[in-house]
Amino acid sequence: MHADRCDAVAAALGPSGSVVGIEISASSQEYAWNSETGGRFRKITLYPGKGWQQASALNMARRIVSTCRASGVSDVFLCNYDKPGIFLAGLMLRALGRRVYVMGCSKFDDLTRNVWREAMKRFFFLPYQGAIASGKRSRDYMRFMGIPERRIAAEYNTLSLDRILSMGGGVAAPDGTPFEERHFTIVARFIPKKNIATALEAYSQYRNTAAHPRPLHLCGSGPLENELRQKVEELQLGDSVVFRGFLQTDGIARVLATSLALILPSTEEQFGNVVIEAQAMGLPVILSDNCGARDNLVRSGVNGFVVEPDNPSGMAFFMKVLSDDEDIWRRFSKKALEFGKLGDTAQFASAALKLTGSVA
Repeated sequence: MHADRCDAVAAALGPSGSVVGIEISASSQEYAWNSETGGRFRKITLYPGKGWQQASALNMARRIVSTCRASGVSDVFLCNYDKPGIFLAGLMLRALGRRVYVMGCSKFDDLTRNVWREAMKRFFFLPYQGAIASGKRSRDYMRFMGIPERRIAAEYNTLSLDRILSMGGGVAAPDGTPFEERHFTIVARFIPKKNIATALEAYSQYRNTAAHPRPLHLCGSGPLENELRQKVEELQLGDSVVFRGFLQTDGIARVLATSLALILPSTEEQFGNVVIEAQAMGLPVILSDNCGARDNLVRSGVNGFVVEPDNPSGMAFFMKVLSDDEDIWRRFSKKALEFGKLGDTAQFASAALKLTGSVA
């Protein structure tokens, strides 16, 4: 995702500009993604092995700062503002005269907030002169953290729509796989906040009302996998639920290319980048109102449906609507493609250039 964004900024700047992407590590504690790079920017990995897991905050900050200085950059965009190493790097870069910006998609409704803790958190935003946020709720949160509204640009959560479409086979819905052969899809880690158990309850209700129920494909892995498999057995869903395992981006794109709709029922979701991937493939989305992606990308009754995360009956109703009515699905699909442009990396590049005052 960051590679897409760096490539987009490099393309927007043209031959006169230079973009360096600093990767802390080639591996992640949360995801098994392969490390990727683009073709227009230079990527530097600070900890090629697993040394980052033992690195102190000061060591990480020094590596970030020394890399920025050696690369000769004047504008630095940092994510993970809550990490001590990132905070120290921001302070050091500001002291060295660099312009430093924060990137993020946190919202007030991500979790139960404590007003005093949130007020103290503003301290972590002191290094930043501006921000790239995602959607209205994310911009509001940045303002509360002390970033002036005129210095907040959007959108942060973006992907290359062309890359996703190409990985998916180059044909987006409503073309491609015939309507009657498509299935529902969930792409998520198997952890509590993704709320997959509720989605399974919704799917069970949908199956009980549909004349020709479609399969549900689960793409992901995590600590709740055994529990979810037991849930499938309890609900007697049999082979209708297909566990696809963890897939890299190209595998996800191919699954979405044969899907009817994406389901994202999270109880907590800062954004939900998979919504962009789904819309790149022309898919309607059924998602919870907790998901940040719904701010800009989803309009209920236009290109998908927004539902409460504790409302499996509502999810089941919307699944049946899309499953049974091809005309509605096709109309939603075309609108999904239109709205998907708001999640393209061109939006991120525009935000970065706006903050830095650069001219493409």
